[in-house]
Amino acid sequence: MQPDFMKRAQLRTKGNQYEDFTVGQELVHHWGRTINASDNSLFSTLTLHFNPLYFNLEYAKAHGHPDIVVNPLLVFNTIIGLSVQDLSEMGGPFLGIDNMTFHKPVYPNDTLTAVSTVVDKRASSSRPKTGIVTWHTKGFNQRAELVIDLHRTNLSLMRGGSI
Repeated sequence: MQPDFMKRAQLRTKGNQYEDFTVGQELVHHWGRTINASDNSLFSTLTLHFNPLYFNLEYAKAHGHPDIVVNPLLVFNTIIGLSVQDLSEMGGPFLGIDNMTFHKPVYPNDTLTAVSTVVDKRASSSRPKTGIVTWHTKGFNQRAELVIDLHRTNLSLMRGGSI
């Protein structure tokens, strides 16, 4: 016997397919994410990033920072994570990152948001019913300052296609 809420639940498709993207289209990604000191410490430790800028306040201050610096790879992963629902959640292999630039340091308690623009799309010549889409993704802090930008490319399903 199914609980009542299961009977009322509706399956909703998330994400976009190849046909949903147009060159020049801007996608403002939802929510944002505040990075706290424990996120940074845990990420840096688990990924063996033992740069003292990421966990030693006095060292960071001695090098001109007002606080510990958030590990740039955590910034990268957060910005990519914010974009997944709109760009690649429907499936398709990740094909790469190009032209990634870190513009400003991120500090604990900064809130990151992301915006992506479709810069290229084409049908795949080797995989029928799929296309290749490239986005220019920008990450901002709570002061609307650009902290990171990159070009990301994925294989994207066309309607009726499968990977």
